[in-house]
Amino acid sequence: MRTVKRAPIERILSPFNRFFKTSAAGGLLLLACTAAAMVWANSPYGDSYARLREVHLSLGAGGAVLELSLLHWINDGLMAVFFFVVGLEIKREILAGELSSARKALLPIVAAVGGMVVPAAVYLAFVWGSGNERGWGIPMATDIAFTLGVLSLLGSRIPASLKVFLTALAIADDIGAVLVIAVFYGGQLNLPALGLGLAILAGMAGANALGVRRAIVYFLMGAAAWLCFYHSGVHATVAGVLAAMTIPARPRMGVAEMLAKSHALLDQLGSERTDRGMLANDRLHKIVLTLRGACRDAETPLQRLDALLHPWVAFIIMPVFALANGGVALSGDVLASLTSPLSLGVGLGLALGKPVGVCLAVLAMTGLGLSPKLSGVTQRHMLGAGCLAGIGFTMSIFVSGLAFPGAEQTDLAKLGILCGSLLSALVGYAVLRGMPEAAQPEA
Repeated sequence: MRTVKRAPIERILSPFNRFFKTSAAGGLLLLACTAAAMVWANSPYGDSYARLREVHLSLGAGGAVLELSLLHWINDGLMAVFFFVVGLEIKREILAGELSSARKALLPIVAAVGGMVVPAAVYLAFVWGSGNERGWGIPMATDIAFTLGVLSLLGSRIPASLKVFLTALAIADDIGAVLVIAVFYGGQLNLPALGLGLAILAGMAGANALGVRRAIVYFLMGAAAWLCFYHSGVHATVAGVLAAMTIPARPRMGVAEMLAKSHALLDQLGSERTDRGMLANDRLHKIVLTLRGACRDAETPLQRLDALLHPWVAFIIMPVFALANGGVALSGDVLASLTSPLSLGVGLGLALGKPVGVCLAVLAMTGLGLSPKLSGVTQRHMLGAGCLAGIGFTMSIFVSGLAFPGAEQTDLAKLGILCGSLLSALVGYAVLRGMPEAAQPEA
């Protein structure tokens, strides 16, 4: 059989492609952008960092123009795409993943609830009476990109069941975070705008029921729903999650039908002359196009959109968000800022509250016999996983911007997020790094 020779550029780029396909890559890029934002904000050019975020950009024509600062376009616009992908992952897990049955979902959901309630309580214990109680939702979130990135560095020390559990916990945590944002961090409700947005979402669900599968239809309707939610008082990013729930999750063609059709097309392909190549044989080209269509019909629109958007979210949207929001100006007494009740509440809510909440919930569920123990997972594994769940970062920074309109409070919250997330990552890694590696099967 003839081997296809790879082009030199493919051989050069292949190590980079493999790197960017790993779970750790997104987390490392986020970390680099956060570090860059911190350096920029505290450099002699710190004023340019603040000014750039406040540059206003307009979108629209005539009287229908939406003008927002660059920071708002990132946090309300680009992050809606992030929440859309989160919504796709939530829907997939509910339909066919670890949240698809009560038995599978019970343990990660209860662990996620414990990992939200205890951090919020820790935070409130520090800030009660200071006027900063509104930030209770900040330490409740888990950043799935960073968490899975750290797990990937630990290799075979992590049982597969623990990876599945932590992923399901992070998804359940995302559901909780979206609910908290929608209910507690919106503005004054504009009922006509909200009603119109919900009507558009209902139209998207109707298009799904009618069998509409073209992405452009859902994109246009989703953009309209986002605009309505932006003016409704409910945070605009919630529209991204709700829009994701309307994306078709059923394939047009079953696997068996696709296999039968593909075999027939491959038989036709084999009977065609291939000596002149594809360009000179229109029938050959039509067969290949039909084969590609069959493969496309066997794929769900949900999976296709998730695969299409995930690299953009992981390697562009989230790093841009980190660059725009991660710059905390460390002016004045840094130690006083670190030890302020707000920073301590957020930082310890993540680093202490998360592992305590997650581990207590798991111990209660398994101890009472309400859920089976995870295969191959020890108490030390669970402690390490609980610590890694304390990496809040993206969602926590997002909530901090909603909770506090003032720059001083937001910066203190972000300082707590950065310190708490870093401490959670280091402690979680150290706890799990000491676990023995699983025996590798013999070749």
